[in-house]
Amino acid sequence: MHFDQRTQQALRDVGLSRAEIREASDLVAEAVERDAARLRDFFDRDAVHSDMEMAHSSGDIHEHDVEFLDLFTHGSDLRGYLRFGTWGVPVEGGRVLSEDVVELTLGPTVDGRVRFAADADDLR
Repeated sequence: MHFDQRTQQALRDVGLSRAEIREASDLVAEAVERDAARLRDFFDRDAVHSDMEMAHSSGDIHEHDVEFLDLFTHGSDLRGYLRFGTWGVPVEGGRVLSEDVVELTLGPTVDGRVRFAADADDLR
């Protein structure tokens, strides 16, 4: 179960049984795995565009060559690594915003949430 002790206690305090809490935990884990699969599918392309802030760049939208997105899930956690043509970054979370736009939380050196789209116009 991925709920911490405080969350489990709060859920019991509002009337959920241990079995209901376990079921909710399983549903969250399944939702995270579905999102991970959708994110992997999204990045299964040659290039994406992002609204990532980049040093030495004056543009708001950037194109990136994609090598791979490797994700794993555990409970509500979604983590992994996104590899572009010449660099990569740890992924610490993500979500599907629409069929055309996704958002990842990127670790060091980016340290922020970044939106990605196949078409740059979807980020404007």
